[in-house]
Amino acid sequence: MSRKVGFLTALLVLGLSTLALAAEADPAVQAEGLRFFMYSAVAAGFGIAIAAFGTGLSQGMAVKSSVEGVARNPEASGKITVTMMIGLAMIESLCIYALVICLILIYANPASKVIQAFVGMAAGH
Repeated sequence: MSRKVGFLTALLVLGLSTLALAAEADPAVQAEGLRFFMYSAVAAGFGIAIAAFGTGLSQGMAVKSSVEGVARNPEASGKITVTMMIGLAMIESLCIYALVICLILIYANPASKVIQAFVGMAAGH
């Protein structure tokens, strides 16, 4: 719960500080830049949440199945464990790919110059 409060507080402070720093820019450009950034942040949040949910379910099912396999055939525990670890790594890589896409949505979006102007930063700095 405290992470949610911290994230929302940081988002609120970021939003208010951008409004304070961007006094000389066009208000329409400011609003569009902030709106695009907020939509990107919300999309990234939903994307990583769905990816983490799917990854958690998949990894839980994989571990459950491997434990059942070891319970049925204890002699094959080595092969089952190695196969499970490889499978878990493959499943986890999907969540990491989703994280990379979410970070791209937030930090490397096509309207970065608009957002930089909105925050009051110079594009060349």
